[in-house]
Order: sequence, then structure tokens, then C-alpha cells
Amino acid sequence: MELHIAQNTQELSENLAAWISNYIQEVLQDQPIFTLALSGGNTPKQLHTLLAKEPYKIMIPWNRIHFFWGDERAVPFEDERNNAKMAYDTLLNIVGVPEENIHVMRTDIPPEESAAEYEKMLHTYFKEGETTFDLVLLGMGDDGHTLSLFPGMPVVHEQDAWVKAFFLPAQDMYRITLTAPVVNNAACVIFMATGTGKSLTLKSVIEGTFNPDKYPSQLIRPEDGELHWFVDEAAAGALEM
Repeated sequence: MELHIAQNTQELSENLAAWISNYIQEVLQDQPIFTLALSGGNTPKQLHTLLAKEPYKIMIPWNRIHFFWGDERAVPFEDERNNAKMAYDTLLNIVGVPEENIHVMRTDIPPEESAAEYEKMLHTYFKEGETTFDLVLLGMGDDGHTLSLFPGMPVVHEQDAWVKAFFLPAQDMYRITLTAPVVNNAACVIFMATGTGKSLTLKSVIEGTFNPDKYPSQLIRPEDGELHWFVDEAAAGALEM
């Protein structure tokens, strides 16, 4: 695990945009496409805005990147809470990604059907036992959740399915999510965490006893890939360094 600490969220986003750009270009020297799983929530918006501007808008070969999602709220695409809509508005529409390269988790069909369809699609890209995504971007909630792996929910322990749908009573909605095994087969995983509200949780996730029922983010430990945490000083405040 590699820890990258920035002074604030702006510096974090700038550092991460540069890191991602370099990584994409490096990987694409050896293969025709790059597979990237995006996260939802507010943390990635600033990153998307930077990537959608020069120099990254020009430097990154967007037509060779295939976009996926780590999780989705089962709300219509037009809903502001929809993760795919946020990515379209802040990045995908701006840099001109071909529509056939964009693989959303559908919310116009029942959640369980959407999860099954998404898993089937993933298996056409990634063969069992091989590396999955080239890069997965993740956030971490104040409660230690990542993707839609929430504390105490059965999906935390899923070992077979790559994608699951379930009802989350605390939010009164269905969620569709990748599971830990498919993410842990990725070549590289990056967490983003900002703000003092996450400092104690971040300390527990990185330095504490392994307890994924309480801190599901601890489940994300790539088997053969890289794991990076990009955090600001506020989020890193409780870490022992």
C-alpha cells in the first residue's frame, strides 16, 4: 500500500490527475484498451473537472478507455444521485468518450436483473482468474464503506458473484455494486479520502485490526495489483507516521 498525502483537496486532485494520466499512457503502450471503473459520490467531481481540461483532455487517449462503475444507486439516470449521470456531466460528455466505451449499471430495469446483466458483461471483458480492471477508483465513506459495501450488510462477505444488488434500509433504496473479489483482481486500485470527518475511520482502516463488518474498505486488498491511498492532510490527521 502506498500513501499519498496532499495539503488540501485541490492539491490532491491535481496530483491524482497527473498520476492517472501518466499511468493510462504507460499501460496503453502495451495494450489496445484501458479499463477504468469510476466511483460515485462528491469526492471525484474535482478530479473529473481537472481531467476534462487541458492538458489531460488532449494528452489522454479517451477513445481507448472503457469506463465502468463500481456501484450505482437504483434511481433514474436523470436523478442527480445517479453516479453515471455525474460522470457524464463532469467528464464523459466533455472529453468525447465513444458511447460504446461506456458501460453503465442500468437503472431502467429491476436491480437484480441489472446486476446479472452487468456481471455477464464483465465476464466478456475479463476471464476468470485473470486481472480485471486496469484501474479502479474508490471513495470511502465516514462509516468506512466503499462501493456499496456497507457495514454489517451480507454483501460484504460475497465471494462468488462479481456484481450484487440489494436493498439498503438506511437509504430506503436498492444499490448495485461490484464485490470485493472482482476489485481485488484489478491491476491497480486507488482510494480517495478527504476531510477531518474521515480521519479516525481512515486510521482504523489502514492501521487498525481487520474488521470488515465494521470497516468494509479493509476488504480491498489487491491480490497482485497496486493499492494507493490519495488523502489530504485533514483525513490523514490521525495516522501514526
